[in-house]
Amino acid sequence: MTLLIISPDYASHLLPLATLGTAWQAAGERVVVATGSATASIVDSFGFERVHLQLGRGSNPGIIKAEDQPKGEDDALRGFFAATRLGMVETLAFQASARKNDLLWDPVDTARAVQRVVDEVKPDRVIVDHLAFSARLALLAHGTPYADVVLGHPSALPVGDEVYGYPPSWPRAFEPDAASLAALRALCDDVSASFTAEWNAALDGLDASHLRSENAFAEHGELLLFNYPRELHEPARTALLPAHEFIGSAVRSEAADDEVDAWIASSEEPFVYVSFGSFLSVRGDVLARVLAALASLRIRVAVAIGSADRAELGDLPADWLVREFLPQVTLLAHAAAAVNHGGNNSVTESMTYGLPLLVLPFSTDQFAGAAAIEREGFGESLAPNTATVDELRAALERVLALREPRLTALGESLRTTPGRERAHAALA
Repeated sequence: MTLLIISPDYASHLLPLATLGTAWQAAGERVVVATGSATASIVDSFGFERVHLQLGRGSNPGIIKAEDQPKGEDDALRGFFAATRLGMVETLAFQASARKNDLLWDPVDTARAVQRVVDEVKPDRVIVDHLAFSARLALLAHGTPYADVVLGHPSALPVGDEVYGYPPSWPRAFEPDAASLAALRALCDDVSASFTAEWNAALDGLDASHLRSENAFAEHGELLLFNYPRELHEPARTALLPAHEFIGSAVRSEAADDEVDAWIASSEEPFVYVSFGSFLSVRGDVLARVLAALASLRIRVAVAIGSADRAELGDLPADWLVREFLPQVTLLAHAAAAVNHGGNNSVTESMTYGLPLLVLPFSTDQFAGAAAIEREGFGESLAPNTATVDELRAALERVLALREPRLTALGESLRTTPGRERAHAALA
């Protein structure tokens, strides 16, 4: 049997998808990954076959920098970073406007490339990133069944009266005014209509006009796999979902890192893991405030600074582990708490180890993810642009003191039955 995994050329997307593929690999089955060249080394590290497939202009092998992106994509990334400094609504509005140009990249030719891959590989099963819209469009027109993996918060698939790009919930620290929210909703409605028209035009170009959609953002595969714990999802929203499975988390195995292993073993004192992911690490101003708050608590810290300017962070304690990139899963397995941006990988991996969180969301589904952590009592959330060092310190003290049996039970459940096993069983 052959499993085909289709992923954008982004490490944060490929890593959880590839982790799911290890269940098929363990069963002695063939696994082929269709993705771009920037993440080829990740495919190699899993021991999978790779076929080249470019699904968009940009790429991200692990840490994304505007200067490493192709012309046009670099300016868009700088615009996004600038928008995060203005606030929640401004960032979501920027991202909504950008979707008019970046979600369906050269859709007909890209879809035909996907179809050629399917014809060459001849897979028995296909799993694809939900946000790889051109790939899902291709599979739909090709008549190829597939499992649709929602790697972000489940709100990436709108249900009921939701509209893509408008968060169904956000944490208490964000208080946008009604007029701004109404304008954002109107923009998201407009983008949804525009995207649907583009989707349908591409179907026409692929001789699949009979499959035209009323809302392309609500399209999905035969089975939805949510890389998210059911325990964090509101039951009322779960009832609105089409055929699905919550697989919990896609926690990967990481290669041994002698420096990290030695640092963990060097002290029995608790530590906090800090990371804003591959994109938002550029917000060194926020990271500097978080680290100042932690320094005042006299607790050990492991921090992945990513693309942040090291000079912006000031003098850090000598016993801290500070690197551009760190093995996140390894450190989360030993940490006492974590600070992150609410990215779905960071949230679900932290839940796997029962870690309380301080979440500082900047964009997209991070607000909904942070709201879920806050709602369930698994941590706290603050607005990254306005939270002071004192406010961060106080929140960190509360998070470190948190003892929630349901969080411990969730971690035990996610470790007992990993996401890869749940995904394999769902597709078996």
